[in-house]
Amino acid sequence: MGLFQKIFGDPTAKAVKKITPIADEVMQLEDKYKNLSDEELKNKTAEFKERLSAGESLDDILPEAFAAIREADYRVLNMRPFKVQVIGGIVLHQGKIAEMKTGEGKTLVATMPAYLNALEGKGVHIVTVNDYLAKRDRNWMGKVFEFMGLSVGVIVNGLDNSERREAYNSDITYGTNNEFGFDYLRDNMVIYKENMVQRGQHYAIVDEVDSILIDEARTPLIISGQADKANDLYQKARDFVKRLSFRMVDPDEKAYSPLDFDQDIKEETVDYLVDEKNNTAALTELGTKHAENYFNVENLADPDNIELMHHINIALKAKSLMHRDKDYVVQDGEVLIVDEFTGRIMYGRRYSDGLHQAIEAKENLNVRNESMTLATITFQNYFRMYDKLSGMTGTAMTEEAEFREIYNMEVVPIPTNKPVIRIDYDDEIYATIAAKDRAIVKDIKAAHEKGQPVLVGTITIEDSEHLSSLLKKERIPHRVLNAKYHEKEAEIVAQAGRLGAVTIATNMAGRGTDIMLGGNPEHMAINDIKKEVDDEAFLSAVEGYDETNDETLIAYREKYHDLINKYKNEIKDERESVIKAGGLHIIGTQRHESRRIDNQLRGRSGRQGDPGSSKFFISTEDDLMRLFGGERLKDMIEKFGGEEEEPLKHSMITKRIETAQKNVEANNFRTRKHVLQYDDVMNKQRTVIYDERKRLLNDSDFKENVLAMIDGVVENLFAENSQNSEEHVWNKDAILLEVERIFGVKVADSDDPNELKAKIKEAILEEYQRREEEFTADRLRAIERILLLRVVDEKWMDHIDAMDQLKTGIGLRAYGQKDPVLAYQMEGADMFDAMNEDIRLSFLRLLFHVEDPEKVEKRRVDKNIKMGSSPQTTVKRSVPKVGRNDPCPCGSGKKYKNCHGR
Repeated sequence: MGLFQKIFGDPTAKAVKKITPIADEVMQLEDKYKNLSDEELKNKTAEFKERLSAGESLDDILPEAFAAIREADYRVLNMRPFKVQVIGGIVLHQGKIAEMKTGEGKTLVATMPAYLNALEGKGVHIVTVNDYLAKRDRNWMGKVFEFMGLSVGVIVNGLDNSERREAYNSDITYGTNNEFGFDYLRDNMVIYKENMVQRGQHYAIVDEVDSILIDEARTPLIISGQADKANDLYQKARDFVKRLSFRMVDPDEKAYSPLDFDQDIKEETVDYLVDEKNNTAALTELGTKHAENYFNVENLADPDNIELMHHINIALKAKSLMHRDKDYVVQDGEVLIVDEFTGRIMYGRRYSDGLHQAIEAKENLNVRNESMTLATITFQNYFRMYDKLSGMTGTAMTEEAEFREIYNMEVVPIPTNKPVIRIDYDDEIYATIAAKDRAIVKDIKAAHEKGQPVLVGTITIEDSEHLSSLLKKERIPHRVLNAKYHEKEAEIVAQAGRLGAVTIATNMAGRGTDIMLGGNPEHMAINDIKKEVDDEAFLSAVEGYDETNDETLIAYREKYHDLINKYKNEIKDERESVIKAGGLHIIGTQRHESRRIDNQLRGRSGRQGDPGSSKFFISTEDDLMRLFGGERLKDMIEKFGGEEEEPLKHSMITKRIETAQKNVEANNFRTRKHVLQYDDVMNKQRTVIYDERKRLLNDSDFKENVLAMIDGVVENLFAENSQNSEEHVWNKDAILLEVERIFGVKVADSDDPNELKAKIKEAILEEYQRREEEFTADRLRAIERILLLRVVDEKWMDHIDAMDQLKTGIGLRAYGQKDPVLAYQMEGADMFDAMNEDIRLSFLRLLFHVEDPEKVEKRRVDKNIKMGSSPQTTVKRSVPKVGRNDPCPCGSGKKYKNCHGR
């Protein structure tokens, strides 16, 4: 305990102490609710809703609502939350993070705050990390909510709009962070409000909150549309970088920067430098000369060569820093991203800025079309929209500062129901990876021979497959779980506690699935039924709890529960044998950059008072040690080291490793915070655009706004073309030309600006009235809404791309003693204002030139009848078409769509 904690006390312990009396009140109501009939218990939901309508608050009814759902949990699931789980539920209701150890029943804990907050009728979202857990929890815990008269939905991949809308309209909705976020973005792209599926962000409980709000926060959600066909520069840049020589930068060497002009790089004899520590690869002066010769350009740094330079840079990164079976896998000719923290494949995600195409070129795959961003948001900004946000995880304290600063959420560690008796052994540190591997295999073999189950956590797919090959040589039976075997994740992890089982997995695979000593009866039962029926919907219904009259389904459910009871009896002896062998043994094959990930791996063992053990094996050649350990750690290892096969054990070395981890964590936090600072600028603009869209969708009569736009545009035209109105120094011809171009009206000349302005407004309003009569008022309102929505979406997409380009080059401002974020904010605001003006002009130009399709067709037919039909001729293009994302032919260095293509 630190000095300040001794003096002032532990603030988290104080938080639990403050909550305990409320939990005691809930526990004291247990007997009262036990004595209620099922009907009386179910009727409590209507009673609680009435009390809320009468003015009571959620806090007022909390003890009784929690007591009611605790009793429902027991009657439906045969599980009654313990007092520590009640404390966890109160923490979640208060909008905080409950840190609960693995196996402490977080899924059950969520039933209490979810039920209480659902009584308001505004919707509760329970967020999980994958579709499997979302469906499992909906079918499992959903039975409790339905018993109490609440509706429950689930959002998973593959649902159509009507199914999604129904799920969101439920009292409680389960789903993944990706699905919730993408649905929010899609809702803000619809043309008709009937196509929206969500009804707002009220209260969310985020399971595995550290994984979703911290680990995945670096990668924004992006909805992309197909842009221009990928150009051949990806292949040319790939072929060029293959020819180059390179050098790996020493971790303690000052990072090379092409912008650091005081740095002497002229003596480099290689073409490019690879800095693993800072995840960068950059050409040297020699490499730059080779590039200029290879691509036949005079100066690579010239603005005209920005696109070429970008392709070379991403080709360097793809070749040097993106590793197959670590950062990505190739399946069926497709590059799929692997989540570095979970080892799961991130389906539907692609690297941005052309990196994905560069990797496809590197792997000699078909380079897919470039994409354009239609909508994007970071998880930080999506989840900060909720009126109340809470979360639960086994590991959050190491990131408490980030949770407080970014999300304004306090982390409260919840005591375990039973003491943790797991033995956490000291790290074993070896001089080489080979020596470490031999020690790991020896440790696995020793545990396996005595029947102790072993779960081995690796960081990469490559590591897991390498270790698997070593175990095969020793003829040790085992199972491997990594991104290549993602679909078997829950099944493999669930049985990792069986007698003598050896399971190799990426460190955080299987989060949310308990490892039960002796085996998991539910998984064993459903696997037996899978041998007879292989229909996912049917199997889900077998595991579910909804009432049914289907005789086949009833028969399989009975068989399922009979099998569970059978396996429960069978594994009793096996469980005792596993306990005698020492429980689940965890092996970490190296330290992760984040202490939290190591703690998560350790926490898979020792659930609910079970015995267990954990040990980490480390090599001085591991990435963390090599890149972040520093000279001091190397000196310590040389000082205390012995023979290669002998492990190093010294408290100073262990502390130094933890210091390295803390440094990396702090650096990652700064990176995420920096990304968020830029996204906050976009988020303010996004909020304005999306709010306007919603107002437009919900407002059937937009006429007053259109009239205001017309007035504003005319006033701006006179302001922009008048230097001094009193002296009549103004460009009358420019005004009249623009009025005709935008509104399609010609106005009688006048030398008086005020008189001309009045004439122009009168002429425009007459034309607007004529159009209203031609189309009818209702049709014109519909046309206005659709046209404006389409213009807003098009201009917003272009603005997103322009802001991305601005962000790419904004770092240069730091060299002019300017804050890049502030420069981005100021220039972004100017660009946003320009976009809004462009929206008004483009919308009015379309509105005043749109024609009734029936009348256009009639004129075409009349003309053909009068003149006779003539054969159509094909007009051939004399110059190549310029793509939206191609460099503008004018030589500005900008993309065509942001220059002459606007």
